[in-house]
Amino acid sequence: MSTKFIVTGGAGFIGSNLVAALNARGEDHILVVDELGTDEKWKNLVGLRYEDYMGRDDFRAAIQHDALTAVDAVFHLGACSSTTEKDAGFLADNNYRYTRELCEWCLHNGARFIYASSAATYGDGESGYSDDDRHTLTLKPLNMYGYSKHMFDLWALRHALLDRIVGLKYFNVFGPREDHKGDMRSVVHKAYHQIRETGEVRLFKSYKPKYRDGEQVRDFIFIQDAVDVTLFFLDHPGVSGLFNCGTGQARTWNDLAKAVFAAMGLEPRITYIDMPPALREKYQYHTQADVLKLRKAGYDKPFTPLEEAAARYVKEWLSAPR
Repeated sequence: MSTKFIVTGGAGFIGSNLVAALNARGEDHILVVDELGTDEKWKNLVGLRYEDYMGRDDFRAAIQHDALTAVDAVFHLGACSSTTEKDAGFLADNNYRYTRELCEWCLHNGARFIYASSAATYGDGESGYSDDDRHTLTLKPLNMYGYSKHMFDLWALRHALLDRIVGLKYFNVFGPREDHKGDMRSVVHKAYHQIRETGEVRLFKSYKPKYRDGEQVRDFIFIQDAVDVTLFFLDHPGVSGLFNCGTGQARTWNDLAKAVFAAMGLEPRITYIDMPPALREKYQYHTQADVLKLRKAGYDKPFTPLEEAAARYVKEWLSAPR
């Protein structure tokens, strides 16, 4: 099979938005790889242009048998992204072993390899969010999802591959085409529907005196910005390494909730609820991407402010007829 681009996780949130962006560039010779399952993820493919679709297991077999040709770039975004998944063996195979197989295939066949790491690799963030390789070696993720992503980052570092491939540590991405993600949907998406149904937003209480309720902070990045960062590395094949994909700005959950209320033309009503005990020891109270390395690499576009991004998401997608 001949194809120009491969997007694994191509029916997922970031993947389908990436396919849409490639289509906007006039590119449609794309192989979409994903597991469609029984949810509504297939709807993300409606209206997109691509050459073919393949399930994950068939795709892994195809690369093992070297059955794909003329591939310029692989965007490996397919993974189990559930931070509460308990099957460590599954995560190690799906998020580490699969990534390694595909990386080795790309290197052997001269295809650009751009893969999704995760901000979850940073653990509690107490030692900061630098994407410097020396710092990567010291990280201690809080859950198996984060560790499964960290496993590949460490393997790539150990074998000196990060001068030939690109890894992106996506922070809190939100925007269109995340409807299928269930509990893994962004709080923007959840807040919009909570407000429509109950008139209020429910946020977790804080269990650290340093943070008031709702004042826990995240680096929220709009999906269009995350896609722009991803495509920067397609357009600049001489730039490789492991990079944060965030805005470099930390904003509170209260800020986010108020931005959604404002986008809906409503006054804020926020209720703080107990955090499940199982999450309390694994909860990140502060994330903020260090984007110095990304900026030094040449990415100079400004990131969309949270309020503007929330307004666009609500008005152009969540409240728009589809």
